[in-house]
Amino acid sequence: MRLGVNVPNFGPGTDPGVIRHWAQTVEGLGFDLLMVSDHVAITPDVAAKYPAPFYEPFTTLSWLAGVTTRVALGTTVLIVPYRHPLLVARMAANLNDLSGGRLVLGVGIGWARQEFEALGVAHDQRGRITDEHLAAITAAWADERDYRGRVPIWVGGESRAALLRTVRFGQAWHPLWNTLPYLRETYPRVVALAAEEGVAAPALAPRIQLRVTPEPVTGTDRPAGVGTIEQIMDDLEELRVLGAETVVLDPFHGDPEQTLHPETSWEMLAAVIARRSAKERP
Repeated sequence: MRLGVNVPNFGPGTDPGVIRHWAQTVEGLGFDLLMVSDHVAITPDVAAKYPAPFYEPFTTLSWLAGVTTRVALGTTVLIVPYRHPLLVARMAANLNDLSGGRLVLGVGIGWARQEFEALGVAHDQRGRITDEHLAAITAAWADERDYRGRVPIWVGGESRAALLRTVRFGQAWHPLWNTLPYLRETYPRVVALAAEEGVAAPALAPRIQLRVTPEPVTGTDRPAGVGTIEQIMDDLEELRVLGAETVVLDPFHGDPEQTLHPETSWEMLAAVIARRSAKERP
């Protein structure tokens, strides 16, 4: 099972030097995937959670492709309705080609109503627009002379419409910040929907929190990835058994002030890698 990291590309502590250090740390620790998020217009509803500066994902990942050599690069998640689908198809395919096939395109429908309004996109039509755009993107990629192969698509979301979108367009289901009981219950639904649609079942590639606590966290509502390092390693093992091909660890807990102290996140990530290495050692 591959391990990835969600890297903050926003917030008061974020600048080019910090983002580069994040990328070098993630790759240096041995993680398989580095992902960043997406917003275009930092309207008040966005700024309340993800304040400026906010580095645009395609621009950021293109730059990081040049300062890394091995780690895969991805979006978690690109808000599909914000950009023309042929532009997304072009940027994603070119970035994938220029990086040596390292791109993963995580996608979602978005949530920030004020940002949709600022961009002139209908918020209440975002699901339909996303489906139409994904159809156009995958159709464009069929011209392999121009696009040189398709980029893996991971689809976020948890509604029935999102699960159908996953089986119709995605190579993986990419749910965010869930509990293990929820994932155990819902991923089989994705597999069943794929069977109904007559397609191969998408892989499971969740993004989970990463928050190490000194004492165990109890209760069925405990998010995966939250607890002692032992609990977190048990969560990763359970996800592997469930069939997860990749798990993305998210050390950002929702407080923008965290971006001023990335070393705290790096310590948690290093602890996970150390435990994993010790477990794999003969």
